[in-house]
Amino acid sequence: MFDDVAPRYDVVNDILSLGQTRRWRKIVVEAVGAAPGQHVLDLAAGTGTSSEPYADAGVHVVACDFSLGMLQVGKSRRPDIDFVAGDATNLPFADDAFDAVTISFGLRNVNEPQKALAEMLRVVKPGGKLVVAEFSHPTFAPWRTVYSEYLMRALPAIATKVASNPTAYVYLAESIRAWPNQDGLAAWIDGAGWRDCRYRNLTGGIVAVHRAVKPLAAG
Repeated sequence: MFDDVAPRYDVVNDILSLGQTRRWRKIVVEAVGAAPGQHVLDLAAGTGTSSEPYADAGVHVVACDFSLGMLQVGKSRRPDIDFVAGDATNLPFADDAFDAVTISFGLRNVNEPQKALAEMLRVVKPGGKLVVAEFSHPTFAPWRTVYSEYLMRALPAIATKVASNPTAYVYLAESIRAWPNQDGLAAWIDGAGWRDCRYRNLTGGIVAVHRAVKPLAAG
């Protein structure tokens, strides 16, 4: 499914989010706070759009994704970035290999998200960061109702006009509605062994950015 939508993926996302994706991406980069020379793992990186700010700032970024089609599109556009095919629940990296790991709008698509969170913990150095950006639950009840209607009705209709595989965006809408709320995801992160989990709501809670730290010692 993601291979099919790869060629127009970034353009369609900008349209469906009403241009908000760039703002959300900037906030994620700021939350990661990586310095030049540090190593960042960008999971579910797709075509590498989310990885570019790190590479441009002199950060060693690895763009990892399960979809070969996405990776091929990204590599053709940014050959200077390391694109690696990988399963988030069984990452092809050594223990303590990265200063930070981030995943934007991809954890929801992993078959076993809690297992993926544990794998991210494994590959990050003690004291390293986790930053997760994911669709969440609007905090204002009337807006939550409007948003839910947009997801299930307007989003698939718009996707039919602009996307190469509209069915993928029906799945997108359904998966967002089924995803846990902000506190639910925070509990998953804590359960995987991360510490000091906090989150920030964006666009009224449509998106939440969760941050956590790997403990310096076991326990």
